[in-house]
Amino acid sequence: TGQIRKALNLLLEAKRPMIYTGGGVVLGNASAELIQLVRALGFPCTNTLMGLGGYPATDPQFVGMLGMHGTYEANMAMQTCDVLLAIGARFDDRVIGNPKHFFQEQRKIIHVDIDPSSISKRVRVDVPIVGDVREVLQEMNRQLVAGKERPDSVAIKAWWKQIDEWRGRDCLKYDRASKIIKPQAVVAALYELTKDMDMYVTSDVGQHQMWAAQFYKFNKPRRWINSGGLGTMGVGLPYALGVQLAHPEATVACVTGEASIQMCIQELSTAKQYRLPVKIVNLNNRYMGMVRQWQEFFHGNRYAESYMDALPDFVKLTESYGHVGMRIDKPEDVEPALKEAFSRKNDLVFMDFITDQTENVF
Repeated sequence: TGQIRKALNLLLEAKRPMIYTGGGVVLGNASAELIQLVRALGFPCTNTLMGLGGYPATDPQFVGMLGMHGTYEANMAMQTCDVLLAIGARFDDRVIGNPKHFFQEQRKIIHVDIDPSSISKRVRVDVPIVGDVREVLQEMNRQLVAGKERPDSVAIKAWWKQIDEWRGRDCLKYDRASKIIKPQAVVAALYELTKDMDMYVTSDVGQHQMWAAQFYKFNKPRRWINSGGLGTMGVGLPYALGVQLAHPEATVACVTGEASIQMCIQELSTAKQYRLPVKIVNLNNRYMGMVRQWQEFFHGNRYAESYMDALPDFVKLTESYGHVGMRIDKPEDVEPALKEAFSRKNDLVFMDFITDQTENVF
C-alpha cells in the first residue's frame, strides 16, 4: 500500500504522464480496473502488441500501440514523458530500443508486475510494485477516489495538445487511391465490417501481423490472439480453430500471409472434420514480407530467400479440402469479398488477397 501511495503521488504531480500497459493486464484480467484508472486520471494510454484490447482502442485517451511498429504519438509520448506507469509490461527492445537512449530523458518510472524478476531488468525503476496487477490497480483506484488530490489540469491539457500535434502527422496513412490492393485497406475493411460482431482475430508472424495490430481496433481483451515475441509462423490457423471450438457462436478470422499459412495449412482438414467456419484473410504479397523489408532497409535490396515463386493456387487448394476459396486482386472487390465471406456463417472461407508487393510496415 505504501508503494502504491508513492506511485500515486508521482502520477498526481506529473506534467507529462504516460501509462504503458502490456500483456500482464490481459492475463491478469485487469482491463476494467485499468480503464477506471486511466479515465479518472485523464492520462494517455498505450498498449504493447500483447496488451492490445486491455484498453479500448477507440477511446480518445488511447494513443495506439507503441514500439517499432507503433504510432508516432505513442512512441513520442513514451520517450518524452516525465512520469511513466508501466503495468504488466517488460520494456523489451521492440518497445524502447536501446535502454541508453531511453534514459537520455529524465523521468520517474513506476513498474507494476507480478514477476519480481521483470522489474528493473532492462531499465531501472523508481517505484517497483510486485503484485497481481488487478489487485494493485484496484487499490490504486481506491486511494485515488478516497483522496482529494487531482492531476494538474493545466499541465495535462498542454500535454494533450502536444500529443494531438503528434497525432496530426497521421503516421499510419497509406495510399487509399491505389490501383493495387493495399494490405492496410484489407484490415481496415475487415474491422469496419466486423467491429459490432462477437469477433476474435488471430494472426501469424510478419508484416500482416503488424498491420492487423495497427488497423484492427481491439476494444476488449482476449480478442487478439498471436504469438507476440515468440515469432511463431504457422500458428494463426491452429489458433483460429481453437478459438472457434471454444467459442462456437463467435466469428473468428485469421489474418495471415502466404508464407505463414503454408506452415500449417493441412489443418484445413481439421477444420473440415470439426466443421469450424473460420475466415482466413491471406495478405498475399508473394514475399516473406518482413524479411524482404529488412533486406531492403539494411542490405541494399539484396533479396535472398525472401521471394515466393512456388506458391499454390490457394483457391483450388482450399476447395480440395471441401471449403470455399476466393481470390481478390482489385481494390474495389475487397469489401464485397469480405461481406460475402462473413455472410457464409457455416463455411470456412479462404480469401486470397493479392496485395502490393512493395508495401512496407512502419
